[in-house]
Amino acid sequence: MGVIVRLNVDMKSIGEVAARFGLPTHALRHWEAEGLLTPARAGDRRRYTDEDLYRVAAILISKEAGFGLPDIRTMLTARSAPARHEVMARHRERLLARIARAQAALDMLEGGLECPHDDIMTCPHFQGFLTDRLRPSPETNSAQPDG
Repeated sequence: MGVIVRLNVDMKSIGEVAARFGLPTHALRHWEAEGLLTPARAGDRRRYTDEDLYRVAAILISKEAGFGLPDIRTMLTARSAPARHEVMARHRERLLARIARAQAALDMLEGGLECPHDDIMTCPHFQGFLTDRLRPSPETNSAQPDG
């Protein structure tokens, strides 16, 4: 009886994976070189499994959250929850600050869109927004030398 070799037809080429995520193929090669991906090989060709697709999605979401590749690698390869949590907690704080700045910008835009004044600088609502921005923050106060 002969040996039956079955190729995994669910595996995808680098071009298919790149197209699926709207990436250039060199990005996937770079992530492999950085230790973020380890696709299987069929000869000299990379073959990606569904598990690899999940890793690509995790890398993209992490990049959108502001992670650099070294921290993404640490997060994806951490052998303990505390090691992973340390990296994630640090980025959580940065992301919360970015969200707060984006929300303030959105509030300003929405207020400006509701303003009927020709000169936005004369709008009481916009002036209130600017007054809030001019208030010293706790971080600014703590950074000021005592005089």
